[in-house]
Amino acid sequence: MRHIARLFFICITVLRYGLDELALSSFQQRWVRLLVRVMTIGRTLDAPRGERLRMGLERLGPIFVKFGQVLSTRRDLLPEDLADELAKLQDDVPPFPAAQARALVEKAFGRPIDEVFARFDAEPVASASIAQVHFAQLKDGREVAVKVLRPGMLAVIDDDLSLMRTIARWVERLSPDGKRLKPREVVAEFDNHLHDELDLVREAANAAQLRRNMQGLGLVMVPEMVWDFCTQSVIVMERMNGVPISQTQRLRDAGVDIPKLARDGVTIFFTQVFRDGFFHADMHPGNIQVSVAPETFGRYIALDFGIVGTLTEVDKEYLAQNFIAFFRRDYKRVAELHVESGWVPAATRVDELEGAIRAVCEPHFDRPLKDISLGQVLLRLFQTSRRFNVEIQPQLVLLQKTLLNVEGLGRQLDPELDLWNTAKPFLERWMHEQVGWAGFVERLKNEAPRYVQLLPELPRLLHQALSPKPAAEQRMIEALLFEQRRTNRLLQAVIYAALGVLIGVLAAQLALHWR
Repeated sequence: MRHIARLFFICITVLRYGLDELALSSFQQRWVRLLVRVMTIGRTLDAPRGERLRMGLERLGPIFVKFGQVLSTRRDLLPEDLADELAKLQDDVPPFPAAQARALVEKAFGRPIDEVFARFDAEPVASASIAQVHFAQLKDGREVAVKVLRPGMLAVIDDDLSLMRTIARWVERLSPDGKRLKPREVVAEFDNHLHDELDLVREAANAAQLRRNMQGLGLVMVPEMVWDFCTQSVIVMERMNGVPISQTQRLRDAGVDIPKLARDGVTIFFTQVFRDGFFHADMHPGNIQVSVAPETFGRYIALDFGIVGTLTEVDKEYLAQNFIAFFRRDYKRVAELHVESGWVPAATRVDELEGAIRAVCEPHFDRPLKDISLGQVLLRLFQTSRRFNVEIQPQLVLLQKTLLNVEGLGRQLDPELDLWNTAKPFLERWMHEQVGWAGFVERLKNEAPRYVQLLPELPRLLHQALSPKPAAEQRMIEALLFEQRRTNRLLQAVIYAALGVLIGVLAAQLALHWR
Protein backbone atom coordinates (compact mmCIF):
# COMPACT_ATOMS: atom_id res chain seq x y z
CA MET A 1 0.00 0.00 0.00
CA ARG A 2 2.88 2.38 0.73
CA HIS A 3 4.19 1.69 -2.79
CA ILE A 4 0.78 2.41 -4.30
CA ALA A 5 0.45 5.64 -2.32
CA ARG A 6 3.95 6.76 -3.37
CA LEU A 7 3.27 5.90 -7.03
CA PHE A 8 0.04 7.89 -6.82
CA PHE A 9 1.93 10.87 -5.36
CA ILE A 10 4.57 10.64 -8.13
CA CYS A 11 1.88 10.52 -10.84
CA ILE A 12 0.04 13.52 -9.35
CA THR A 13 3.31 15.50 -9.15
CA VAL A 14 4.23 14.61 -12.73
CA LEU A 15 0.83 15.82 -13.97
CA ARG A 16 0.81 18.91 -11.74
CA TYR A 17 4.12 20.23 -13.09
CA GLY A 18 3.69 18.96 -16.64
CA LEU A 19 6.69 16.66 -16.47
CA ASP A 20 4.86 14.16 -18.69
CA GLU A 21 4.71 16.74 -21.48
CA LEU A 22 8.39 17.53 -20.94
CA ALA A 23 9.42 13.87 -21.09
CA LEU A 24 7.34 13.04 -24.20
CA SER A 25 7.90 16.27 -26.15
CA SER A 26 10.99 14.93 -27.95
CA PHE A 27 9.09 11.98 -29.44
CA GLN A 28 7.91 12.56 -33.00
CA GLN A 29 5.50 9.62 -33.34
CA ARG A 30 1.95 10.74 -34.08
CA TRP A 31 0.38 8.62 -31.34
CA VAL A 32 2.77 10.07 -28.73
CA ARG A 33 1.98 13.66 -29.73
CA LEU A 34 -1.74 12.82 -29.59
CA LEU A 35 -1.25 11.37 -26.10
CA VAL A 36 0.47 14.59 -24.98
CA ARG A 37 -2.47 16.69 -26.24
CA VAL A 38 -4.98 14.49 -24.42
CA MET A 39 -3.03 14.59 -21.16
CA THR A 40 -2.70 18.39 -21.21
CA ILE A 41 -6.43 19.02 -21.66
CA GLY A 42 -7.68 21.22 -18.82
CA ARG A 43 -4.19 21.99 -17.46
CA THR A 44 -2.62 25.43 -17.36
CA LEU A 45 1.18 25.34 -17.41
CA ASP A 46 2.28 28.97 -17.26
CA ALA A 47 5.71 28.52 -15.66
CA PRO A 48 8.74 27.89 -17.91
CA ARG A 49 9.56 24.20 -18.43
CA GLY A 50 12.89 24.41 -16.60
CA GLU A 51 11.27 25.90 -13.51
CA ARG A 52 8.52 23.25 -13.62
CA LEU A 53 11.12 20.47 -13.86
CA ARG A 54 13.11 21.83 -10.91
CA MET A 55 10.02 22.33 -8.74
CA GLY A 56 8.73 18.88 -9.63
CA LEU A 57 11.99 17.19 -8.62
CA GLU A 58 12.10 19.19 -5.37
CA ARG A 59 8.53 18.09 -4.65
CA LEU A 60 9.36 14.42 -5.31
CA GLY A 61 12.13 14.34 -2.73
CA PRO A 62 15.87 13.83 -2.19
CA ILE A 63 16.43 10.91 -4.58
CA PHE A 64 14.92 12.87 -7.46
CA VAL A 65 16.88 15.98 -6.44
CA LYS A 66 20.08 13.88 -6.62
CA PHE A 67 19.08 12.84 -10.14
CA GLY A 68 18.57 16.48 -11.10
CA GLN A 69 21.97 17.43 -9.66
CA VAL A 70 23.69 14.87 -11.87
CA LEU A 71 21.76 16.06 -14.93
CA SER A 72 22.66 19.68 -14.23
CA THR A 73 26.35 18.99 -14.98
CA ARG A 74 25.56 17.66 -18.48
CA ARG A 75 24.96 20.88 -20.39
CA ASP A 76 25.97 19.07 -23.58
CA LEU A 77 22.91 16.81 -23.21
CA LEU A 78 20.37 19.38 -21.97
CA PRO A 79 18.93 22.62 -23.37
CA GLU A 80 20.38 25.67 -21.65
CA ASP A 81 17.16 26.66 -19.87
CA LEU A 82 16.81 23.22 -18.26
CA ALA A 83 20.49 23.07 -17.25
CA ASP A 84 20.29 26.55 -15.65
CA GLU A 85 17.27 25.62 -13.54
CA LEU A 86 18.61 22.21 -12.49
CA ALA A 87 21.86 23.89 -11.39
CA LYS A 88 19.81 25.53 -8.61
CA LEU A 89 19.32 22.06 -7.09
CA GLN A 90 23.03 21.92 -6.27
CA ASP A 91 22.84 24.28 -3.30
CA ASP A 92 19.60 26.22 -3.61
CA VAL A 93 16.88 23.79 -2.49
CA PRO A 94 14.25 25.61 -0.39
CA PRO A 95 15.52 25.61 3.24
CA PHE A 96 13.57 24.49 6.28
CA PRO A 97 12.79 27.21 8.89
CA ALA A 98 15.62 28.69 10.97
CA ALA A 99 13.73 28.01 14.21
CA GLN A 100 13.55 24.34 13.30
CA ALA A 101 17.28 24.31 12.52
CA ARG A 102 18.06 25.82 15.96
CA ALA A 103 15.82 23.24 17.65
CA LEU A 104 17.58 20.39 15.83
CA VAL A 105 21.01 21.72 16.86
CA GLU A 106 19.96 22.04 20.50
CA LYS A 107 18.47 18.53 20.47
CA ALA A 108 21.68 17.08 18.97
CA PHE A 109 23.95 18.76 21.56
CA GLY A 110 21.55 18.49 24.50
CA ARG A 111 21.94 22.13 25.55
CA PRO A 112 20.93 25.64 24.44
CA ILE A 113 22.56 26.82 21.26
CA ASP A 114 23.99 29.91 22.99
CA GLU A 115 26.09 27.64 25.22
CA VAL A 116 27.78 26.14 22.16
CA PHE A 117 28.18 29.09 19.78
CA ALA A 118 29.06 32.73 20.28
CA ARG A 119 27.09 33.41 17.09
CA PHE A 120 24.74 31.27 14.98
CA ASP A 121 23.50 32.74 11.70
CA ALA A 122 19.79 32.03 11.26
CA GLU A 123 19.93 32.34 7.47
CA PRO A 124 21.43 29.22 5.84
CA VAL A 125 24.24 29.79 3.35
CA ALA A 126 23.47 26.59 1.41
CA SER A 127 20.49 24.28 1.29
CA ALA A 128 20.56 20.92 -0.47
CA SER A 129 18.41 17.80 -0.65
CA ILE A 130 19.75 16.14 2.52
CA ALA A 131 20.88 19.00 4.77
CA GLN A 132 21.48 22.73 5.03
CA VAL A 133 24.46 24.74 6.27
CA HIS A 134 24.64 27.70 8.64
CA PHE A 135 27.71 29.78 9.49
CA ALA A 136 28.55 30.21 13.16
CA GLN A 137 31.34 31.14 15.56
CA LEU A 138 32.52 28.94 18.43
CA LYS A 139 33.14 30.29 21.92
CA ASP A 140 36.91 30.19 21.27
CA GLY A 141 36.49 32.49 18.25
CA ARG A 142 36.84 29.92 15.45
CA GLU A 143 34.63 30.50 12.41
CA VAL A 144 32.78 27.31 11.55
CA ALA A 145 30.07 25.88 9.30
CA VAL A 146 27.23 23.90 10.90
CA LYS A 147 25.55 21.23 8.78
CA VAL A 148 22.06 20.21 9.92
CA LEU A 149 20.26 17.14 8.56
CA ARG A 150 16.78 17.76 7.16
CA PRO A 151 14.07 16.31 9.42
CA GLY A 152 12.05 13.33 8.18
CA MET A 153 14.53 12.32 5.47
CA LEU A 154 14.85 8.68 6.48
CA ALA A 155 11.18 7.80 5.98
CA VAL A 156 10.99 9.46 2.55
CA ILE A 157 14.19 7.83 1.31
CA ASP A 158 13.16 4.41 2.63
CA ASP A 159 9.84 4.66 0.79
CA ASP A 160 11.52 5.58 -2.51
CA LEU A 161 14.18 2.89 -2.15
CA SER A 162 11.55 0.28 -1.36
CA LEU A 163 9.71 1.30 -4.52
CA MET A 164 12.96 1.15 -6.51
CA ARG A 165 13.67 -2.36 -5.20
CA THR A 166 10.24 -3.52 -6.34
CA ILE A 167 10.79 -2.00 -9.79
CA ALA A 168 14.25 -3.59 -9.95
CA ARG A 169 12.77 -7.04 -9.26
CA TRP A 170 10.26 -6.60 -12.08
CA VAL A 171 12.98 -5.37 -14.44
CA GLU A 172 15.09 -8.41 -13.59
CA ARG A 173 12.18 -10.75 -14.30
CA LEU A 174 10.71 -9.13 -17.40
CA SER A 175 13.60 -7.44 -19.21
CA PRO A 176 15.88 -9.52 -21.45
CA ASP A 177 18.76 -7.44 -20.03
CA GLY A 178 17.58 -7.80 -16.42
CA LYS A 179 20.08 -10.40 -15.22
CA ARG A 180 23.03 -8.74 -16.96
CA LEU A 181 22.25 -5.25 -15.63
CA LYS A 182 21.89 -6.48 -12.02
CA PRO A 183 19.27 -3.85 -11.09
CA ARG A 184 18.78 -5.17 -7.55
CA GLU A 185 22.52 -4.99 -6.83
CA VAL A 186 22.67 -1.44 -8.25
CA VAL A 187 19.73 -0.33 -6.07
CA ALA A 188 21.39 -1.98 -3.05
CA GLU A 189 24.59 -0.04 -3.76
CA PHE A 190 22.59 3.21 -4.04
CA ASP A 191 20.75 2.28 -0.80
CA ASN A 192 24.03 1.89 1.10
CA HIS A 193 25.41 5.22 -0.04
CA LEU A 194 22.19 7.14 0.65
CA HIS A 195 21.91 5.77 4.18
CA ASP A 196 25.57 6.57 4.73
CA GLU A 197 24.77 10.14 3.72
CA LEU A 198 22.08 10.31 6.40
CA ASP A 199 24.70 9.63 9.10
CA LEU A 200 26.65 12.87 9.43
CA VAL A 201 29.28 11.26 11.68
CA ARG A 202 30.15 8.99 8.77
CA GLU A 203 30.37 12.06 6.54
CA ALA A 204 32.75 13.70 9.03
CA ALA A 205 34.92 10.56 9.04
CA ASN A 206 34.96 10.56 5.23
CA ALA A 207 36.12 14.18 5.27
CA ALA A 208 38.90 13.40 7.74
CA GLN A 209 40.14 10.51 5.58
CA LEU A 210 40.03 12.59 2.41
CA ARG A 211 41.85 15.45 4.16
CA ARG A 212 44.71 13.12 5.15
CA ASN A 213 44.89 11.63 1.66
CA MET A 214 45.03 15.02 -0.07
CA GLN A 215 47.44 16.86 2.24
CA GLY A 216 50.55 16.17 0.20
CA LEU A 217 48.99 16.90 -3.20
CA GLY A 218 48.70 20.68 -2.75
CA LEU A 219 45.73 20.99 -5.13
CA VAL A 220 42.66 20.63 -2.92
CA MET A 221 41.56 21.71 0.56
CA VAL A 222 39.21 19.75 2.82
CA PRO A 223 37.68 21.36 5.96
CA GLU A 224 38.80 20.08 9.35
CA MET A 225 36.05 18.55 11.50
CA VAL A 226 35.40 19.83 15.03
CA TRP A 227 34.89 16.39 16.57
CA ASP A 228 33.58 17.70 19.89
CA PHE A 229 30.47 18.88 18.01
CA CYS A 230 29.83 16.07 15.53
CA THR A 231 26.67 13.95 15.88
CA GLN A 232 24.55 11.86 13.53
CA SER A 233 22.26 14.80 12.72
CA VAL A 234 24.57 17.83 13.16
CA ILE A 235 28.27 18.31 12.41
CA VAL A 236 30.53 21.33 12.84
CA MET A 237 33.53 21.93 10.60
CA GLU A 238 36.10 24.57 9.70
CA ARG A 239 34.59 27.39 7.65
CA MET A 240 35.99 27.52 4.12
CA ASN A 241 35.98 30.70 2.03
CA GLY A 242 36.04 30.41 -1.73
CA VAL A 243 34.33 31.21 -5.02
CA PRO A 244 31.85 28.61 -6.33
CA ILE A 245 33.47 26.87 -9.29
CA SER A 246 30.40 27.54 -11.42
CA GLN A 247 31.14 31.30 -11.28
CA THR A 248 33.90 31.17 -13.88
CA GLN A 249 33.83 34.89 -14.65
CA ARG A 250 34.51 35.76 -10.99
CA LEU A 251 37.41 33.31 -11.02
CA ARG A 252 38.87 34.88 -14.18
CA ASP A 253 38.51 38.35 -12.69
CA ALA A 254 40.41 37.13 -9.61
CA GLY A 255 43.25 35.93 -11.85
CA VAL A 256 42.68 32.15 -11.57
CA ASP A 257 44.22 30.12 -14.42
CA ILE A 258 41.07 28.37 -15.66
CA PRO A 259 42.76 25.81 -17.99
CA LYS A 260 45.13 24.81 -15.17
CA LEU A 261 42.16 24.54 -12.83
CA ALA A 262 40.53 22.10 -15.26
CA ARG A 263 43.71 19.99 -15.49
CA ASP A 264 44.07 20.01 -11.70
CA GLY A 265 40.52 18.67 -11.40
CA VAL A 266 41.40 15.69 -13.60
CA THR A 267 44.58 15.06 -11.56
CA ILE A 268 42.64 15.20 -8.27
CA PHE A 269 40.05 12.74 -9.54
CA PHE A 270 42.53 10.18 -10.85
CA THR A 271 44.68 10.51 -7.72
CA GLN A 272 41.72 9.77 -5.47
CA VAL A 273 40.58 6.85 -7.62
CA PHE A 274 43.84 5.08 -8.51
CA ARG A 275 46.26 6.06 -5.77
CA ASP A 276 43.89 6.01 -2.79
CA GLY A 277 40.88 3.99 -3.97
CA PHE A 278 38.80 6.51 -1.97
CA PHE A 279 37.13 9.30 -3.94
CA HIS A 280 34.63 12.12 -3.53
CA ALA A 281 31.60 10.75 -5.39
CA ASP A 282 29.35 13.85 -5.35
CA MET A 283 31.45 16.32 -7.32
CA HIS A 284 28.75 18.56 -8.75
CA PRO A 285 29.58 22.31 -8.88
CA GLY A 286 27.58 23.03 -5.72
CA ASN A 287 30.12 21.04 -3.71
CA ILE A 288 33.25 22.58 -5.23
CA GLN A 289 34.74 26.03 -4.59
CA VAL A 290 38.08 27.65 -5.47
CA SER A 291 40.24 29.53 -2.99
CA VAL A 292 41.33 33.06 -3.90
CA ALA A 293 43.20 33.67 -0.63
CA PRO A 294 46.88 34.51 -1.29
CA GLU A 295 48.31 31.55 0.65
CA THR A 296 46.05 28.96 -1.06
CA PHE A 297 45.30 30.74 -4.34
CA GLY A 298 43.80 28.56 -7.07
CA ARG A 299 43.25 25.45 -4.94
CA TYR A 300 40.03 23.48 -5.01
CA ILE A 301 37.85 23.46 -1.90
CA ALA A 302 35.86 20.22 -1.54
CA LEU A 303 32.60 20.18 0.42
CA ASP A 304 29.88 17.63 1.27
CA PHE A 305 31.40 14.19 1.86
CA GLY A 306 28.24 12.19 2.41
CA ILE A 307 28.88 10.04 -0.67
CA VAL A 308 32.33 8.61 -1.25
CA GLY A 309 33.38 5.71 -3.43
CA THR A 310 35.88 3.00 -2.63
CA LEU A 311 37.75 0.57 -4.88
CA THR A 312 39.64 -2.61 -4.09
CA GLU A 313 43.19 -3.18 -5.33
CA VAL A 314 41.79 -5.59 -7.93
CA ASP A 315 39.29 -2.95 -9.17
CA LYS A 316 42.01 -0.28 -9.34
CA GLU A 317 44.45 -2.43 -11.29
CA TYR A 318 41.78 -3.62 -13.71
CA LEU A 319 40.48 -0.08 -14.34
CA ALA A 320 43.97 1.36 -14.74
CA GLN A 321 44.90 -1.29 -17.30
CA ASN A 322 41.67 -0.57 -19.18
CA PHE A 323 42.28 3.18 -19.20
CA ILE A 324 45.88 2.80 -20.36
CA ALA A 325 44.86 0.37 -23.09
CA PHE A 326 42.21 2.88 -24.21
CA PHE A 327 44.71 5.74 -24.24
CA ARG A 328 47.14 3.62 -26.28
CA ARG A 329 44.28 2.55 -28.56
CA ASP A 330 45.09 -1.06 -27.76
CA TYR A 331 41.53 -2.28 -28.21
CA LYS A 332 42.60 -5.90 -28.31
CA ARG A 333 43.96 -5.59 -24.77
CA VAL A 334 40.69 -3.95 -23.65
CA ALA A 335 38.76 -6.91 -25.07
CA GLU A 336 41.15 -9.39 -23.44
CA LEU A 337 40.74 -7.64 -20.06
CA HIS A 338 36.96 -7.97 -20.31
CA VAL A 339 37.30 -11.70 -20.92
CA GLU A 340 39.97 -12.21 -18.21
CA SER A 341 37.87 -10.39 -15.60
CA GLY A 342 34.78 -12.45 -16.35
CA TRP A 343 32.77 -9.42 -17.44
CA VAL A 344 31.92 -11.21 -20.69
CA PRO A 345 31.39 -14.95 -21.29
CA ALA A 346 34.63 -16.92 -21.69
CA ALA A 347 33.54 -18.08 -25.17
CA THR A 348 33.40 -14.48 -26.50
CA ARG A 349 35.52 -13.93 -29.60
CA VAL A 350 38.16 -11.36 -28.68
CA ASP A 351 38.50 -10.06 -32.25
CA GLU A 352 34.76 -9.30 -32.49
CA LEU A 353 34.71 -7.48 -29.13
CA GLU A 354 37.88 -5.61 -30.14
CA GLY A 355 36.26 -4.38 -33.37
CA ALA A 356 33.11 -3.23 -31.54
CA ILE A 357 35.10 -1.26 -28.94
CA ARG A 358 37.26 0.32 -31.67
CA ALA A 359 34.15 1.51 -33.51
CA VAL A 360 32.88 3.21 -30.33
CA CYS A 361 36.11 4.86 -29.13
CA GLU A 362 38.27 5.66 -32.16
CA PRO A 363 36.18 8.63 -33.40
CA HIS A 364 36.71 10.45 -30.08
CA PHE A 365 40.50 10.51 -29.77
CA ASP A 366 42.61 13.62 -30.48
CA ARG A 367 39.58 15.86 -30.01
CA PRO A 368 39.02 18.53 -27.34
CA LEU A 369 36.49 17.89 -24.62
CA LYS A 370 33.98 20.26 -26.23
CA ASP A 371 33.70 17.86 -29.17
CA ILE A 372 33.45 14.71 -27.02
CA SER A 373 30.55 13.52 -24.92
CA LEU A 374 31.41 10.77 -22.48
CA GLY A 375 27.66 10.36 -22.08
CA GLN A 376 27.41 9.47 -25.77
CA VAL A 377 30.47 7.18 -25.52
CA LEU A 378 29.01 5.40 -22.48
CA LEU A 379 25.69 5.01 -24.30
CA ARG A 380 27.42 3.40 -27.28
CA LEU A 381 29.46 1.18 -24.97
CA PHE A 382 26.23 0.20 -23.24
CA GLN A 383 24.73 -0.86 -26.56
CA THR A 384 27.90 -2.83 -27.31
CA SER A 385 27.82 -4.44 -23.86
CA ARG A 386 24.29 -5.66 -24.51
CA ARG A 387 25.40 -7.40 -27.69
CA PHE A 388 28.27 -9.16 -25.90
CA ASN A 389 26.39 -9.83 -22.63
CA VAL A 390 28.74 -7.68 -20.53
CA GLU A 391 27.71 -7.83 -16.86
CA ILE A 392 27.26 -4.48 -15.11
CA GLN A 393 29.50 -4.09 -12.03
CA PRO A 394 27.45 -2.46 -9.23
CA GLN A 395 30.59 -1.40 -7.29
CA LEU A 396 31.59 0.81 -10.24
CA VAL A 397 28.27 2.65 -10.62
CA LEU A 398 29.45 5.50 -8.34
CA LEU A 399 32.68 5.77 -10.33
CA GLN A 400 30.74 6.08 -13.59
CA LYS A 401 28.52 8.78 -12.06
CA THR A 402 31.55 10.69 -10.75
CA LEU A 403 33.33 10.43 -14.10
CA LEU A 404 30.32 12.09 -15.74
CA ASN A 405 30.41 14.82 -13.05
CA VAL A 406 34.13 15.40 -13.71
CA GLU A 407 33.54 15.60 -17.44
CA GLY A 408 30.70 18.09 -16.98
CA LEU A 409 32.87 20.19 -14.66
CA GLY A 410 35.84 20.07 -17.06
CA ARG A 411 33.62 21.01 -19.99
CA GLN A 412 32.29 23.98 -18.05
CA LEU A 413 35.79 25.21 -17.11
CA ASP A 414 37.75 24.54 -20.28
CA PRO A 415 36.03 23.13 -23.38
CA GLU A 416 39.48 22.72 -25.00
CA LEU A 417 40.66 20.34 -22.28
CA ASP A 418 42.11 17.12 -23.71
CA LEU A 419 40.92 14.61 -21.15
CA TRP A 420 42.89 11.71 -22.62
CA ASN A 421 46.30 13.39 -22.77
CA THR A 422 45.81 14.94 -19.33
CA ALA A 423 45.08 11.60 -17.68
CA LYS A 424 47.43 9.31 -19.65
CA PRO A 425 50.77 10.36 -18.02
CA PHE A 426 49.26 10.05 -14.55
CA LEU A 427 47.98 6.53 -15.19
CA GLU A 428 51.23 5.39 -16.80
CA ARG A 429 53.18 6.69 -13.80
CA TRP A 430 50.76 4.97 -11.44
CA MET A 431 51.10 1.64 -13.26
CA HIS A 432 54.90 1.96 -13.18
CA GLU A 433 54.75 2.54 -9.43
CA GLN A 434 52.53 -0.51 -9.01
CA VAL A 435 54.34 -3.10 -11.18
CA GLY A 436 57.88 -1.66 -11.44
CA TRP A 437 60.76 -1.56 -8.95
CA ALA A 438 59.19 1.37 -7.13
CA GLY A 439 56.07 -0.69 -6.49
CA PHE A 440 58.15 -3.68 -5.36
CA VAL A 441 60.11 -1.55 -2.86
CA GLU A 442 56.91 0.05 -1.54
CA ARG A 443 55.24 -3.32 -0.97
CA LEU A 444 58.43 -4.54 0.72
CA LYS A 445 58.25 -1.55 3.08
CA ASN A 446 54.60 -2.32 3.86
CA GLU A 447 55.46 -5.95 4.69
CA ALA A 448 58.53 -5.00 6.78
CA PRO A 449 56.72 -5.10 10.19
CA ARG A 450 55.76 -8.73 9.56
CA TYR A 451 59.29 -9.64 8.51
CA VAL A 452 60.71 -7.96 11.64
CA GLN A 453 58.60 -10.27 13.82
CA LEU A 454 59.39 -13.39 11.75
CA LEU A 455 63.16 -13.03 11.28
CA PRO A 456 64.20 -13.54 14.96
CA GLU A 457 62.12 -16.75 15.06
CA LEU A 458 63.49 -18.10 11.78
CA PRO A 459 66.58 -19.94 13.21
CA ARG A 460 64.46 -21.70 15.84
CA LEU A 461 61.86 -22.72 13.26
CA LEU A 462 64.57 -24.06 10.93
CA HIS A 463 66.18 -25.98 13.81
CA GLN A 464 62.86 -27.57 14.75
CA ALA A 465 62.17 -28.54 11.12
CA LEU A 466 65.60 -30.13 10.58
CA SER A 467 66.29 -31.74 13.98
CA PRO A 468 65.30 -35.44 14.67
CA LYS A 469 62.08 -36.01 16.55
CA PRO A 470 62.27 -36.60 20.35
CA ALA A 471 61.96 -40.23 21.53
CA ALA A 472 58.55 -39.71 23.19
CA GLU A 473 57.16 -38.06 20.09
CA GLN A 474 58.61 -40.86 17.95
CA ARG A 475 56.94 -43.54 20.14
CA MET A 476 53.61 -41.72 19.88
CA ILE A 477 53.87 -41.65 16.09
CA GLU A 478 54.73 -45.38 16.01
CA ALA A 479 51.73 -46.19 18.27
CA LEU A 480 49.41 -44.23 15.97
CA LEU A 481 50.78 -46.06 12.95
CA PHE A 482 50.27 -49.43 14.70
CA GLU A 483 46.65 -48.58 15.51
CA GLN A 484 46.09 -47.44 11.92
CA ARG A 485 47.49 -50.75 10.55
CA ARG A 486 45.33 -52.78 12.96
CA THR A 487 42.22 -50.83 11.94
CA ASN A 488 43.02 -51.39 8.27
CA ARG A 489 43.37 -55.16 8.85
CA LEU A 490 40.03 -55.24 10.68
CA LEU A 491 38.30 -53.37 7.82
CA GLN A 492 39.83 -55.76 5.30
CA ALA A 493 38.52 -58.77 7.29
CA VAL A 494 35.01 -57.28 7.37
CA ILE A 495 35.08 -56.59 3.63
CA TYR A 496 36.33 -60.11 2.82
CA ALA A 497 33.64 -61.66 5.03
CA ALA A 498 30.94 -59.61 3.34
CA LEU A 499 32.22 -60.65 -0.08
CA GLY A 500 32.23 -64.32 1.03
CA VAL A 501 28.59 -64.09 2.15
CA LEU A 502 27.60 -62.38 -1.11
CA ILE A 503 29.36 -65.06 -3.21
CA GLY A 504 27.68 -67.82 -1.17
CA VAL A 505 24.22 -66.32 -1.74
CA LEU A 506 24.85 -66.01 -5.48
CA ALA A 507 26.10 -69.61 -5.67
CA ALA A 508 22.97 -70.87 -3.91
CA GLN A 509 20.73 -68.91 -6.27
CA LEU A 510 22.53 -70.35 -9.31
CA ALA A 511 22.27 -73.91 -7.93
CA LEU A 512 18.51 -73.54 -7.47
CA HIS A 513 18.18 -72.10 -10.99
CA TRP A 514 20.04 -74.98 -12.71
CA ARG A 515 18.19 -77.60 -10.69
